[in-house]
Amino acid sequence: MIERPVAPLPATGCPLCGGPNGCAPALSGSFDSPCWCTTVQIPSELLARVPAAQRGLACICRRCAEAGAGQPQPEVATGC
Repeated sequence: MIERPVAPLPATGCPLCGGPNGCAPALSGSFDSPCWCTTVQIPSELLARVPAAQRGLACICRRCAEAGAGQPQPEVATGC
């Protein structure tokens, strides 16, 4: 079981493509920051592609999440 850190890690790169992941909590340093990823389901098959050394340390970006789900995710007001 991965323990949730007290504050978000400042990891702003996607562990799959290396591009910016748009993680609002990582950018703000607060889990109170709303983020696009809370409104989508990321397939377990996609999460399994994250290198073991990076699991639980950085968020997947919207582009990789959409590609993994096979469909565009709805835009959210937070703009992550």
